[in-house]
Amino acid sequence: MLRTRTTRLPAALAVACATAVVAATAAVGAVPARAADRDGQVFTIGDARITESSGLAASQRHPGVYWTHNDSDDGPYVYAVDSQGRTVATVTLRGVEPRDVEAISLGPDGRLYVGDLGDNLGGKWPEVWIYAFAEPAELHDQTVQVTRYKVRYEDGPRDAEALMVHPVTGRAYIASKKQGGGGLYQGPEQLSPSGVNTFRRIADAPWTTDGAFSPDGTRLVLRGYFSATLYRWKDGAPSGGESLSAPFQRQGESVTFTADGRALLYGSEGKDSPVWRSALDGDRLPDSVKPLPSPTPTPTAGPDGSAPSSSGAGAPPSKKAEDDSSSAGAGDQTLGVLFLLAVAGVMFGLRRKKRDG
Repeated sequence: MLRTRTTRLPAALAVACATAVVAATAAVGAVPARAADRDGQVFTIGDARITESSGLAASQRHPGVYWTHNDSDDGPYVYAVDSQGRTVATVTLRGVEPRDVEAISLGPDGRLYVGDLGDNLGGKWPEVWIYAFAEPAELHDQTVQVTRYKVRYEDGPRDAEALMVHPVTGRAYIASKKQGGGGLYQGPEQLSPSGVNTFRRIADAPWTTDGAFSPDGTRLVLRGYFSATLYRWKDGAPSGGESLSAPFQRQGESVTFTADGRALLYGSEGKDSPVWRSALDGDRLPDSVKPLPSPTPTPTAGPDGSAPSSSGAGAPPSKKAEDDSSSAGAGDQTLGVLFLLAVAGVMFGLRRKKRDG
């Protein structure tokens, strides 16, 4: 068996080192966070009523607000939560008795579409429903009138958890949930509140628990419990399909683009469920979203056409970059000096004790 030998510092030296670190931290201050650090967990849905957050939609009317709902066993409620995870409005859908609400999407008409699509019996319900209501102009608890749309699939009943309304055409799409792959279904050009709206299969789809269009309608994302796939959307159909690294969550159920289209937000079921942010870049960005400028300017050629030297040619660093660099350097120097002083003081004390003894 391989054994590891551990070397311990004298107690006095250990205390002195810890004191030095604390003092250095207090002297220098915390390192400032950078914009890129915003990825990862961004907030937690703290409302005790929301234990099965199954859909997520970014509001265009209220910046920093997201609409969500419970899966089942809750009632006709939709919740608005802010970027701190606090519930800022509860909307009650009048006259609705939901069965298994699984998805929410915002349409170009300013209405929220709620998909009562779930079928835990594996595709036994002959029809499911979509409820639509105008996104409230003000965020407070209220009851709203809804329009109810009856939905059937051309190839028979099935389980589904993803409803996506295209932000330009207003056409509704549903992705079915099936082990080994489901289908992407397209609704009629306009949903009708009377009669039946038949959804027809137009493409294959992976195991899907939610989906969303980018704000400009040029990208579609479908997520499952442990993965996500990003598609280009052109001429009313998905193309390509690039795997994304979805966060590991206890039960990954929801996804939406941020209002600016630059990132995806992933949600999960469960009490105090976390919401994660994942930035998009390059070709993953929607067509209308331009990449952010590089933080480091690209050096340009000199007047004579020669390449810039590596000794400082090109644009000077920004004042903020200089300040950050100076702060970091000062912090390292301060920490090093205090550490050495602490070590020296302890060693001097040990030698004196030995000499006196």
